[in-house]
Amino acid sequence: MSYSLGILDQSPIIEDATNEQTLQKTVTLAQKAEQLGYTRFWVSEHHNTDTLAGSSPEVLVSYLLAKTKSINIGSGGVMLQHYSPYKVAENFHVLASLEPGRVDLGIGKAPGGLPLSTKALQYGMLNIGEDFEERLIFLQQLIDQTVPSEHELYGIQATPIPKVKPALFLLGASPQSAALAGKLGIAFVFARFINSDNDVLAQAATAYRTHHPNGHFAVSIAALAAPTKEEAKELIGDQKITKVHLASGRSLTLQSVELAEKFGQESGETFTVKQYDADILYGTPEDIKTILDDYHVRYQIDEFILHTPILKEFERERSFELLSPVYLHLQQKEAVS
Repeated sequence: MSYSLGILDQSPIIEDATNEQTLQKTVTLAQKAEQLGYTRFWVSEHHNTDTLAGSSPEVLVSYLLAKTKSINIGSGGVMLQHYSPYKVAENFHVLASLEPGRVDLGIGKAPGGLPLSTKALQYGMLNIGEDFEERLIFLQQLIDQTVPSEHELYGIQATPIPKVKPALFLLGASPQSAALAGKLGIAFVFARFINSDNDVLAQAATAYRTHHPNGHFAVSIAALAAPTKEEAKELIGDQKITKVHLASGRSLTLQSVELAEKFGQESGETFTVKQYDADILYGTPEDIKTILDDYHVRYQIDEFILHTPILKEFERERSFELLSPVYLHLQQKEAVS
């Protein structure tokens, strides 16, 4: 297999589990991902929600690093508009010093919640996070220790300086984000589970490779495997993606119509809410591998990070098992013999 596989876990609260149980399930899944041969395991950042328990990826990452041995652990991602790049660099330098070579720093541009939580996160700040590109550049300079002499903070270091830097990724769902990552020379992850338009994916791949031909281009993709294609289709059901479209031109993906309407109301803008069919890859492991193989060639994808948005614990975990490098390798060996 000429591409690697990772997992994105948003710590969904499944089957009336408590927050404590949900976070422990994330720990268990990370340990299982390590055994199953996945390259990396990422956790997300969502605020003020009772459906996901992952609100602080940097804290969860530290715990997962302590509970695993070899798999890369990272944020998918830290929402940089809310935070000081300097503090983010310090946090991940500490993590990278504790577990050299295993720490991924994925950076996201989205708010990770509704306007009320954004207001709370930015409470008391002079800057309200509208300078994302500038923040990302400064974060990269801190990690690379290349803050230029003309910068007002020249001479600053985000200590402790680790022997192995955390790997920096930009997460996005547009050609513009891909181009930014390419220009900065950092890895890019296209969030196909948010924007499933393959034309946009193709544009993002081209934009990234134009600026960074040998860079790491990954895609986070919604996928569900089951023993039969019929069962996989039934498990997916009629899942929808809900988006709120604001008068300012911004569009955001929310988990329900209610949350999308609430976001619109809290934004203070005129808005519309629309639902779209969720584009989730489904089928047997062989079905999905065939599609991933095709995407790998067509869009020059180096890695797929799997997101499985179903609220059934056994079936969700089984899907990760069926799509794992270990399982697929066993299948290939059996086919040869």
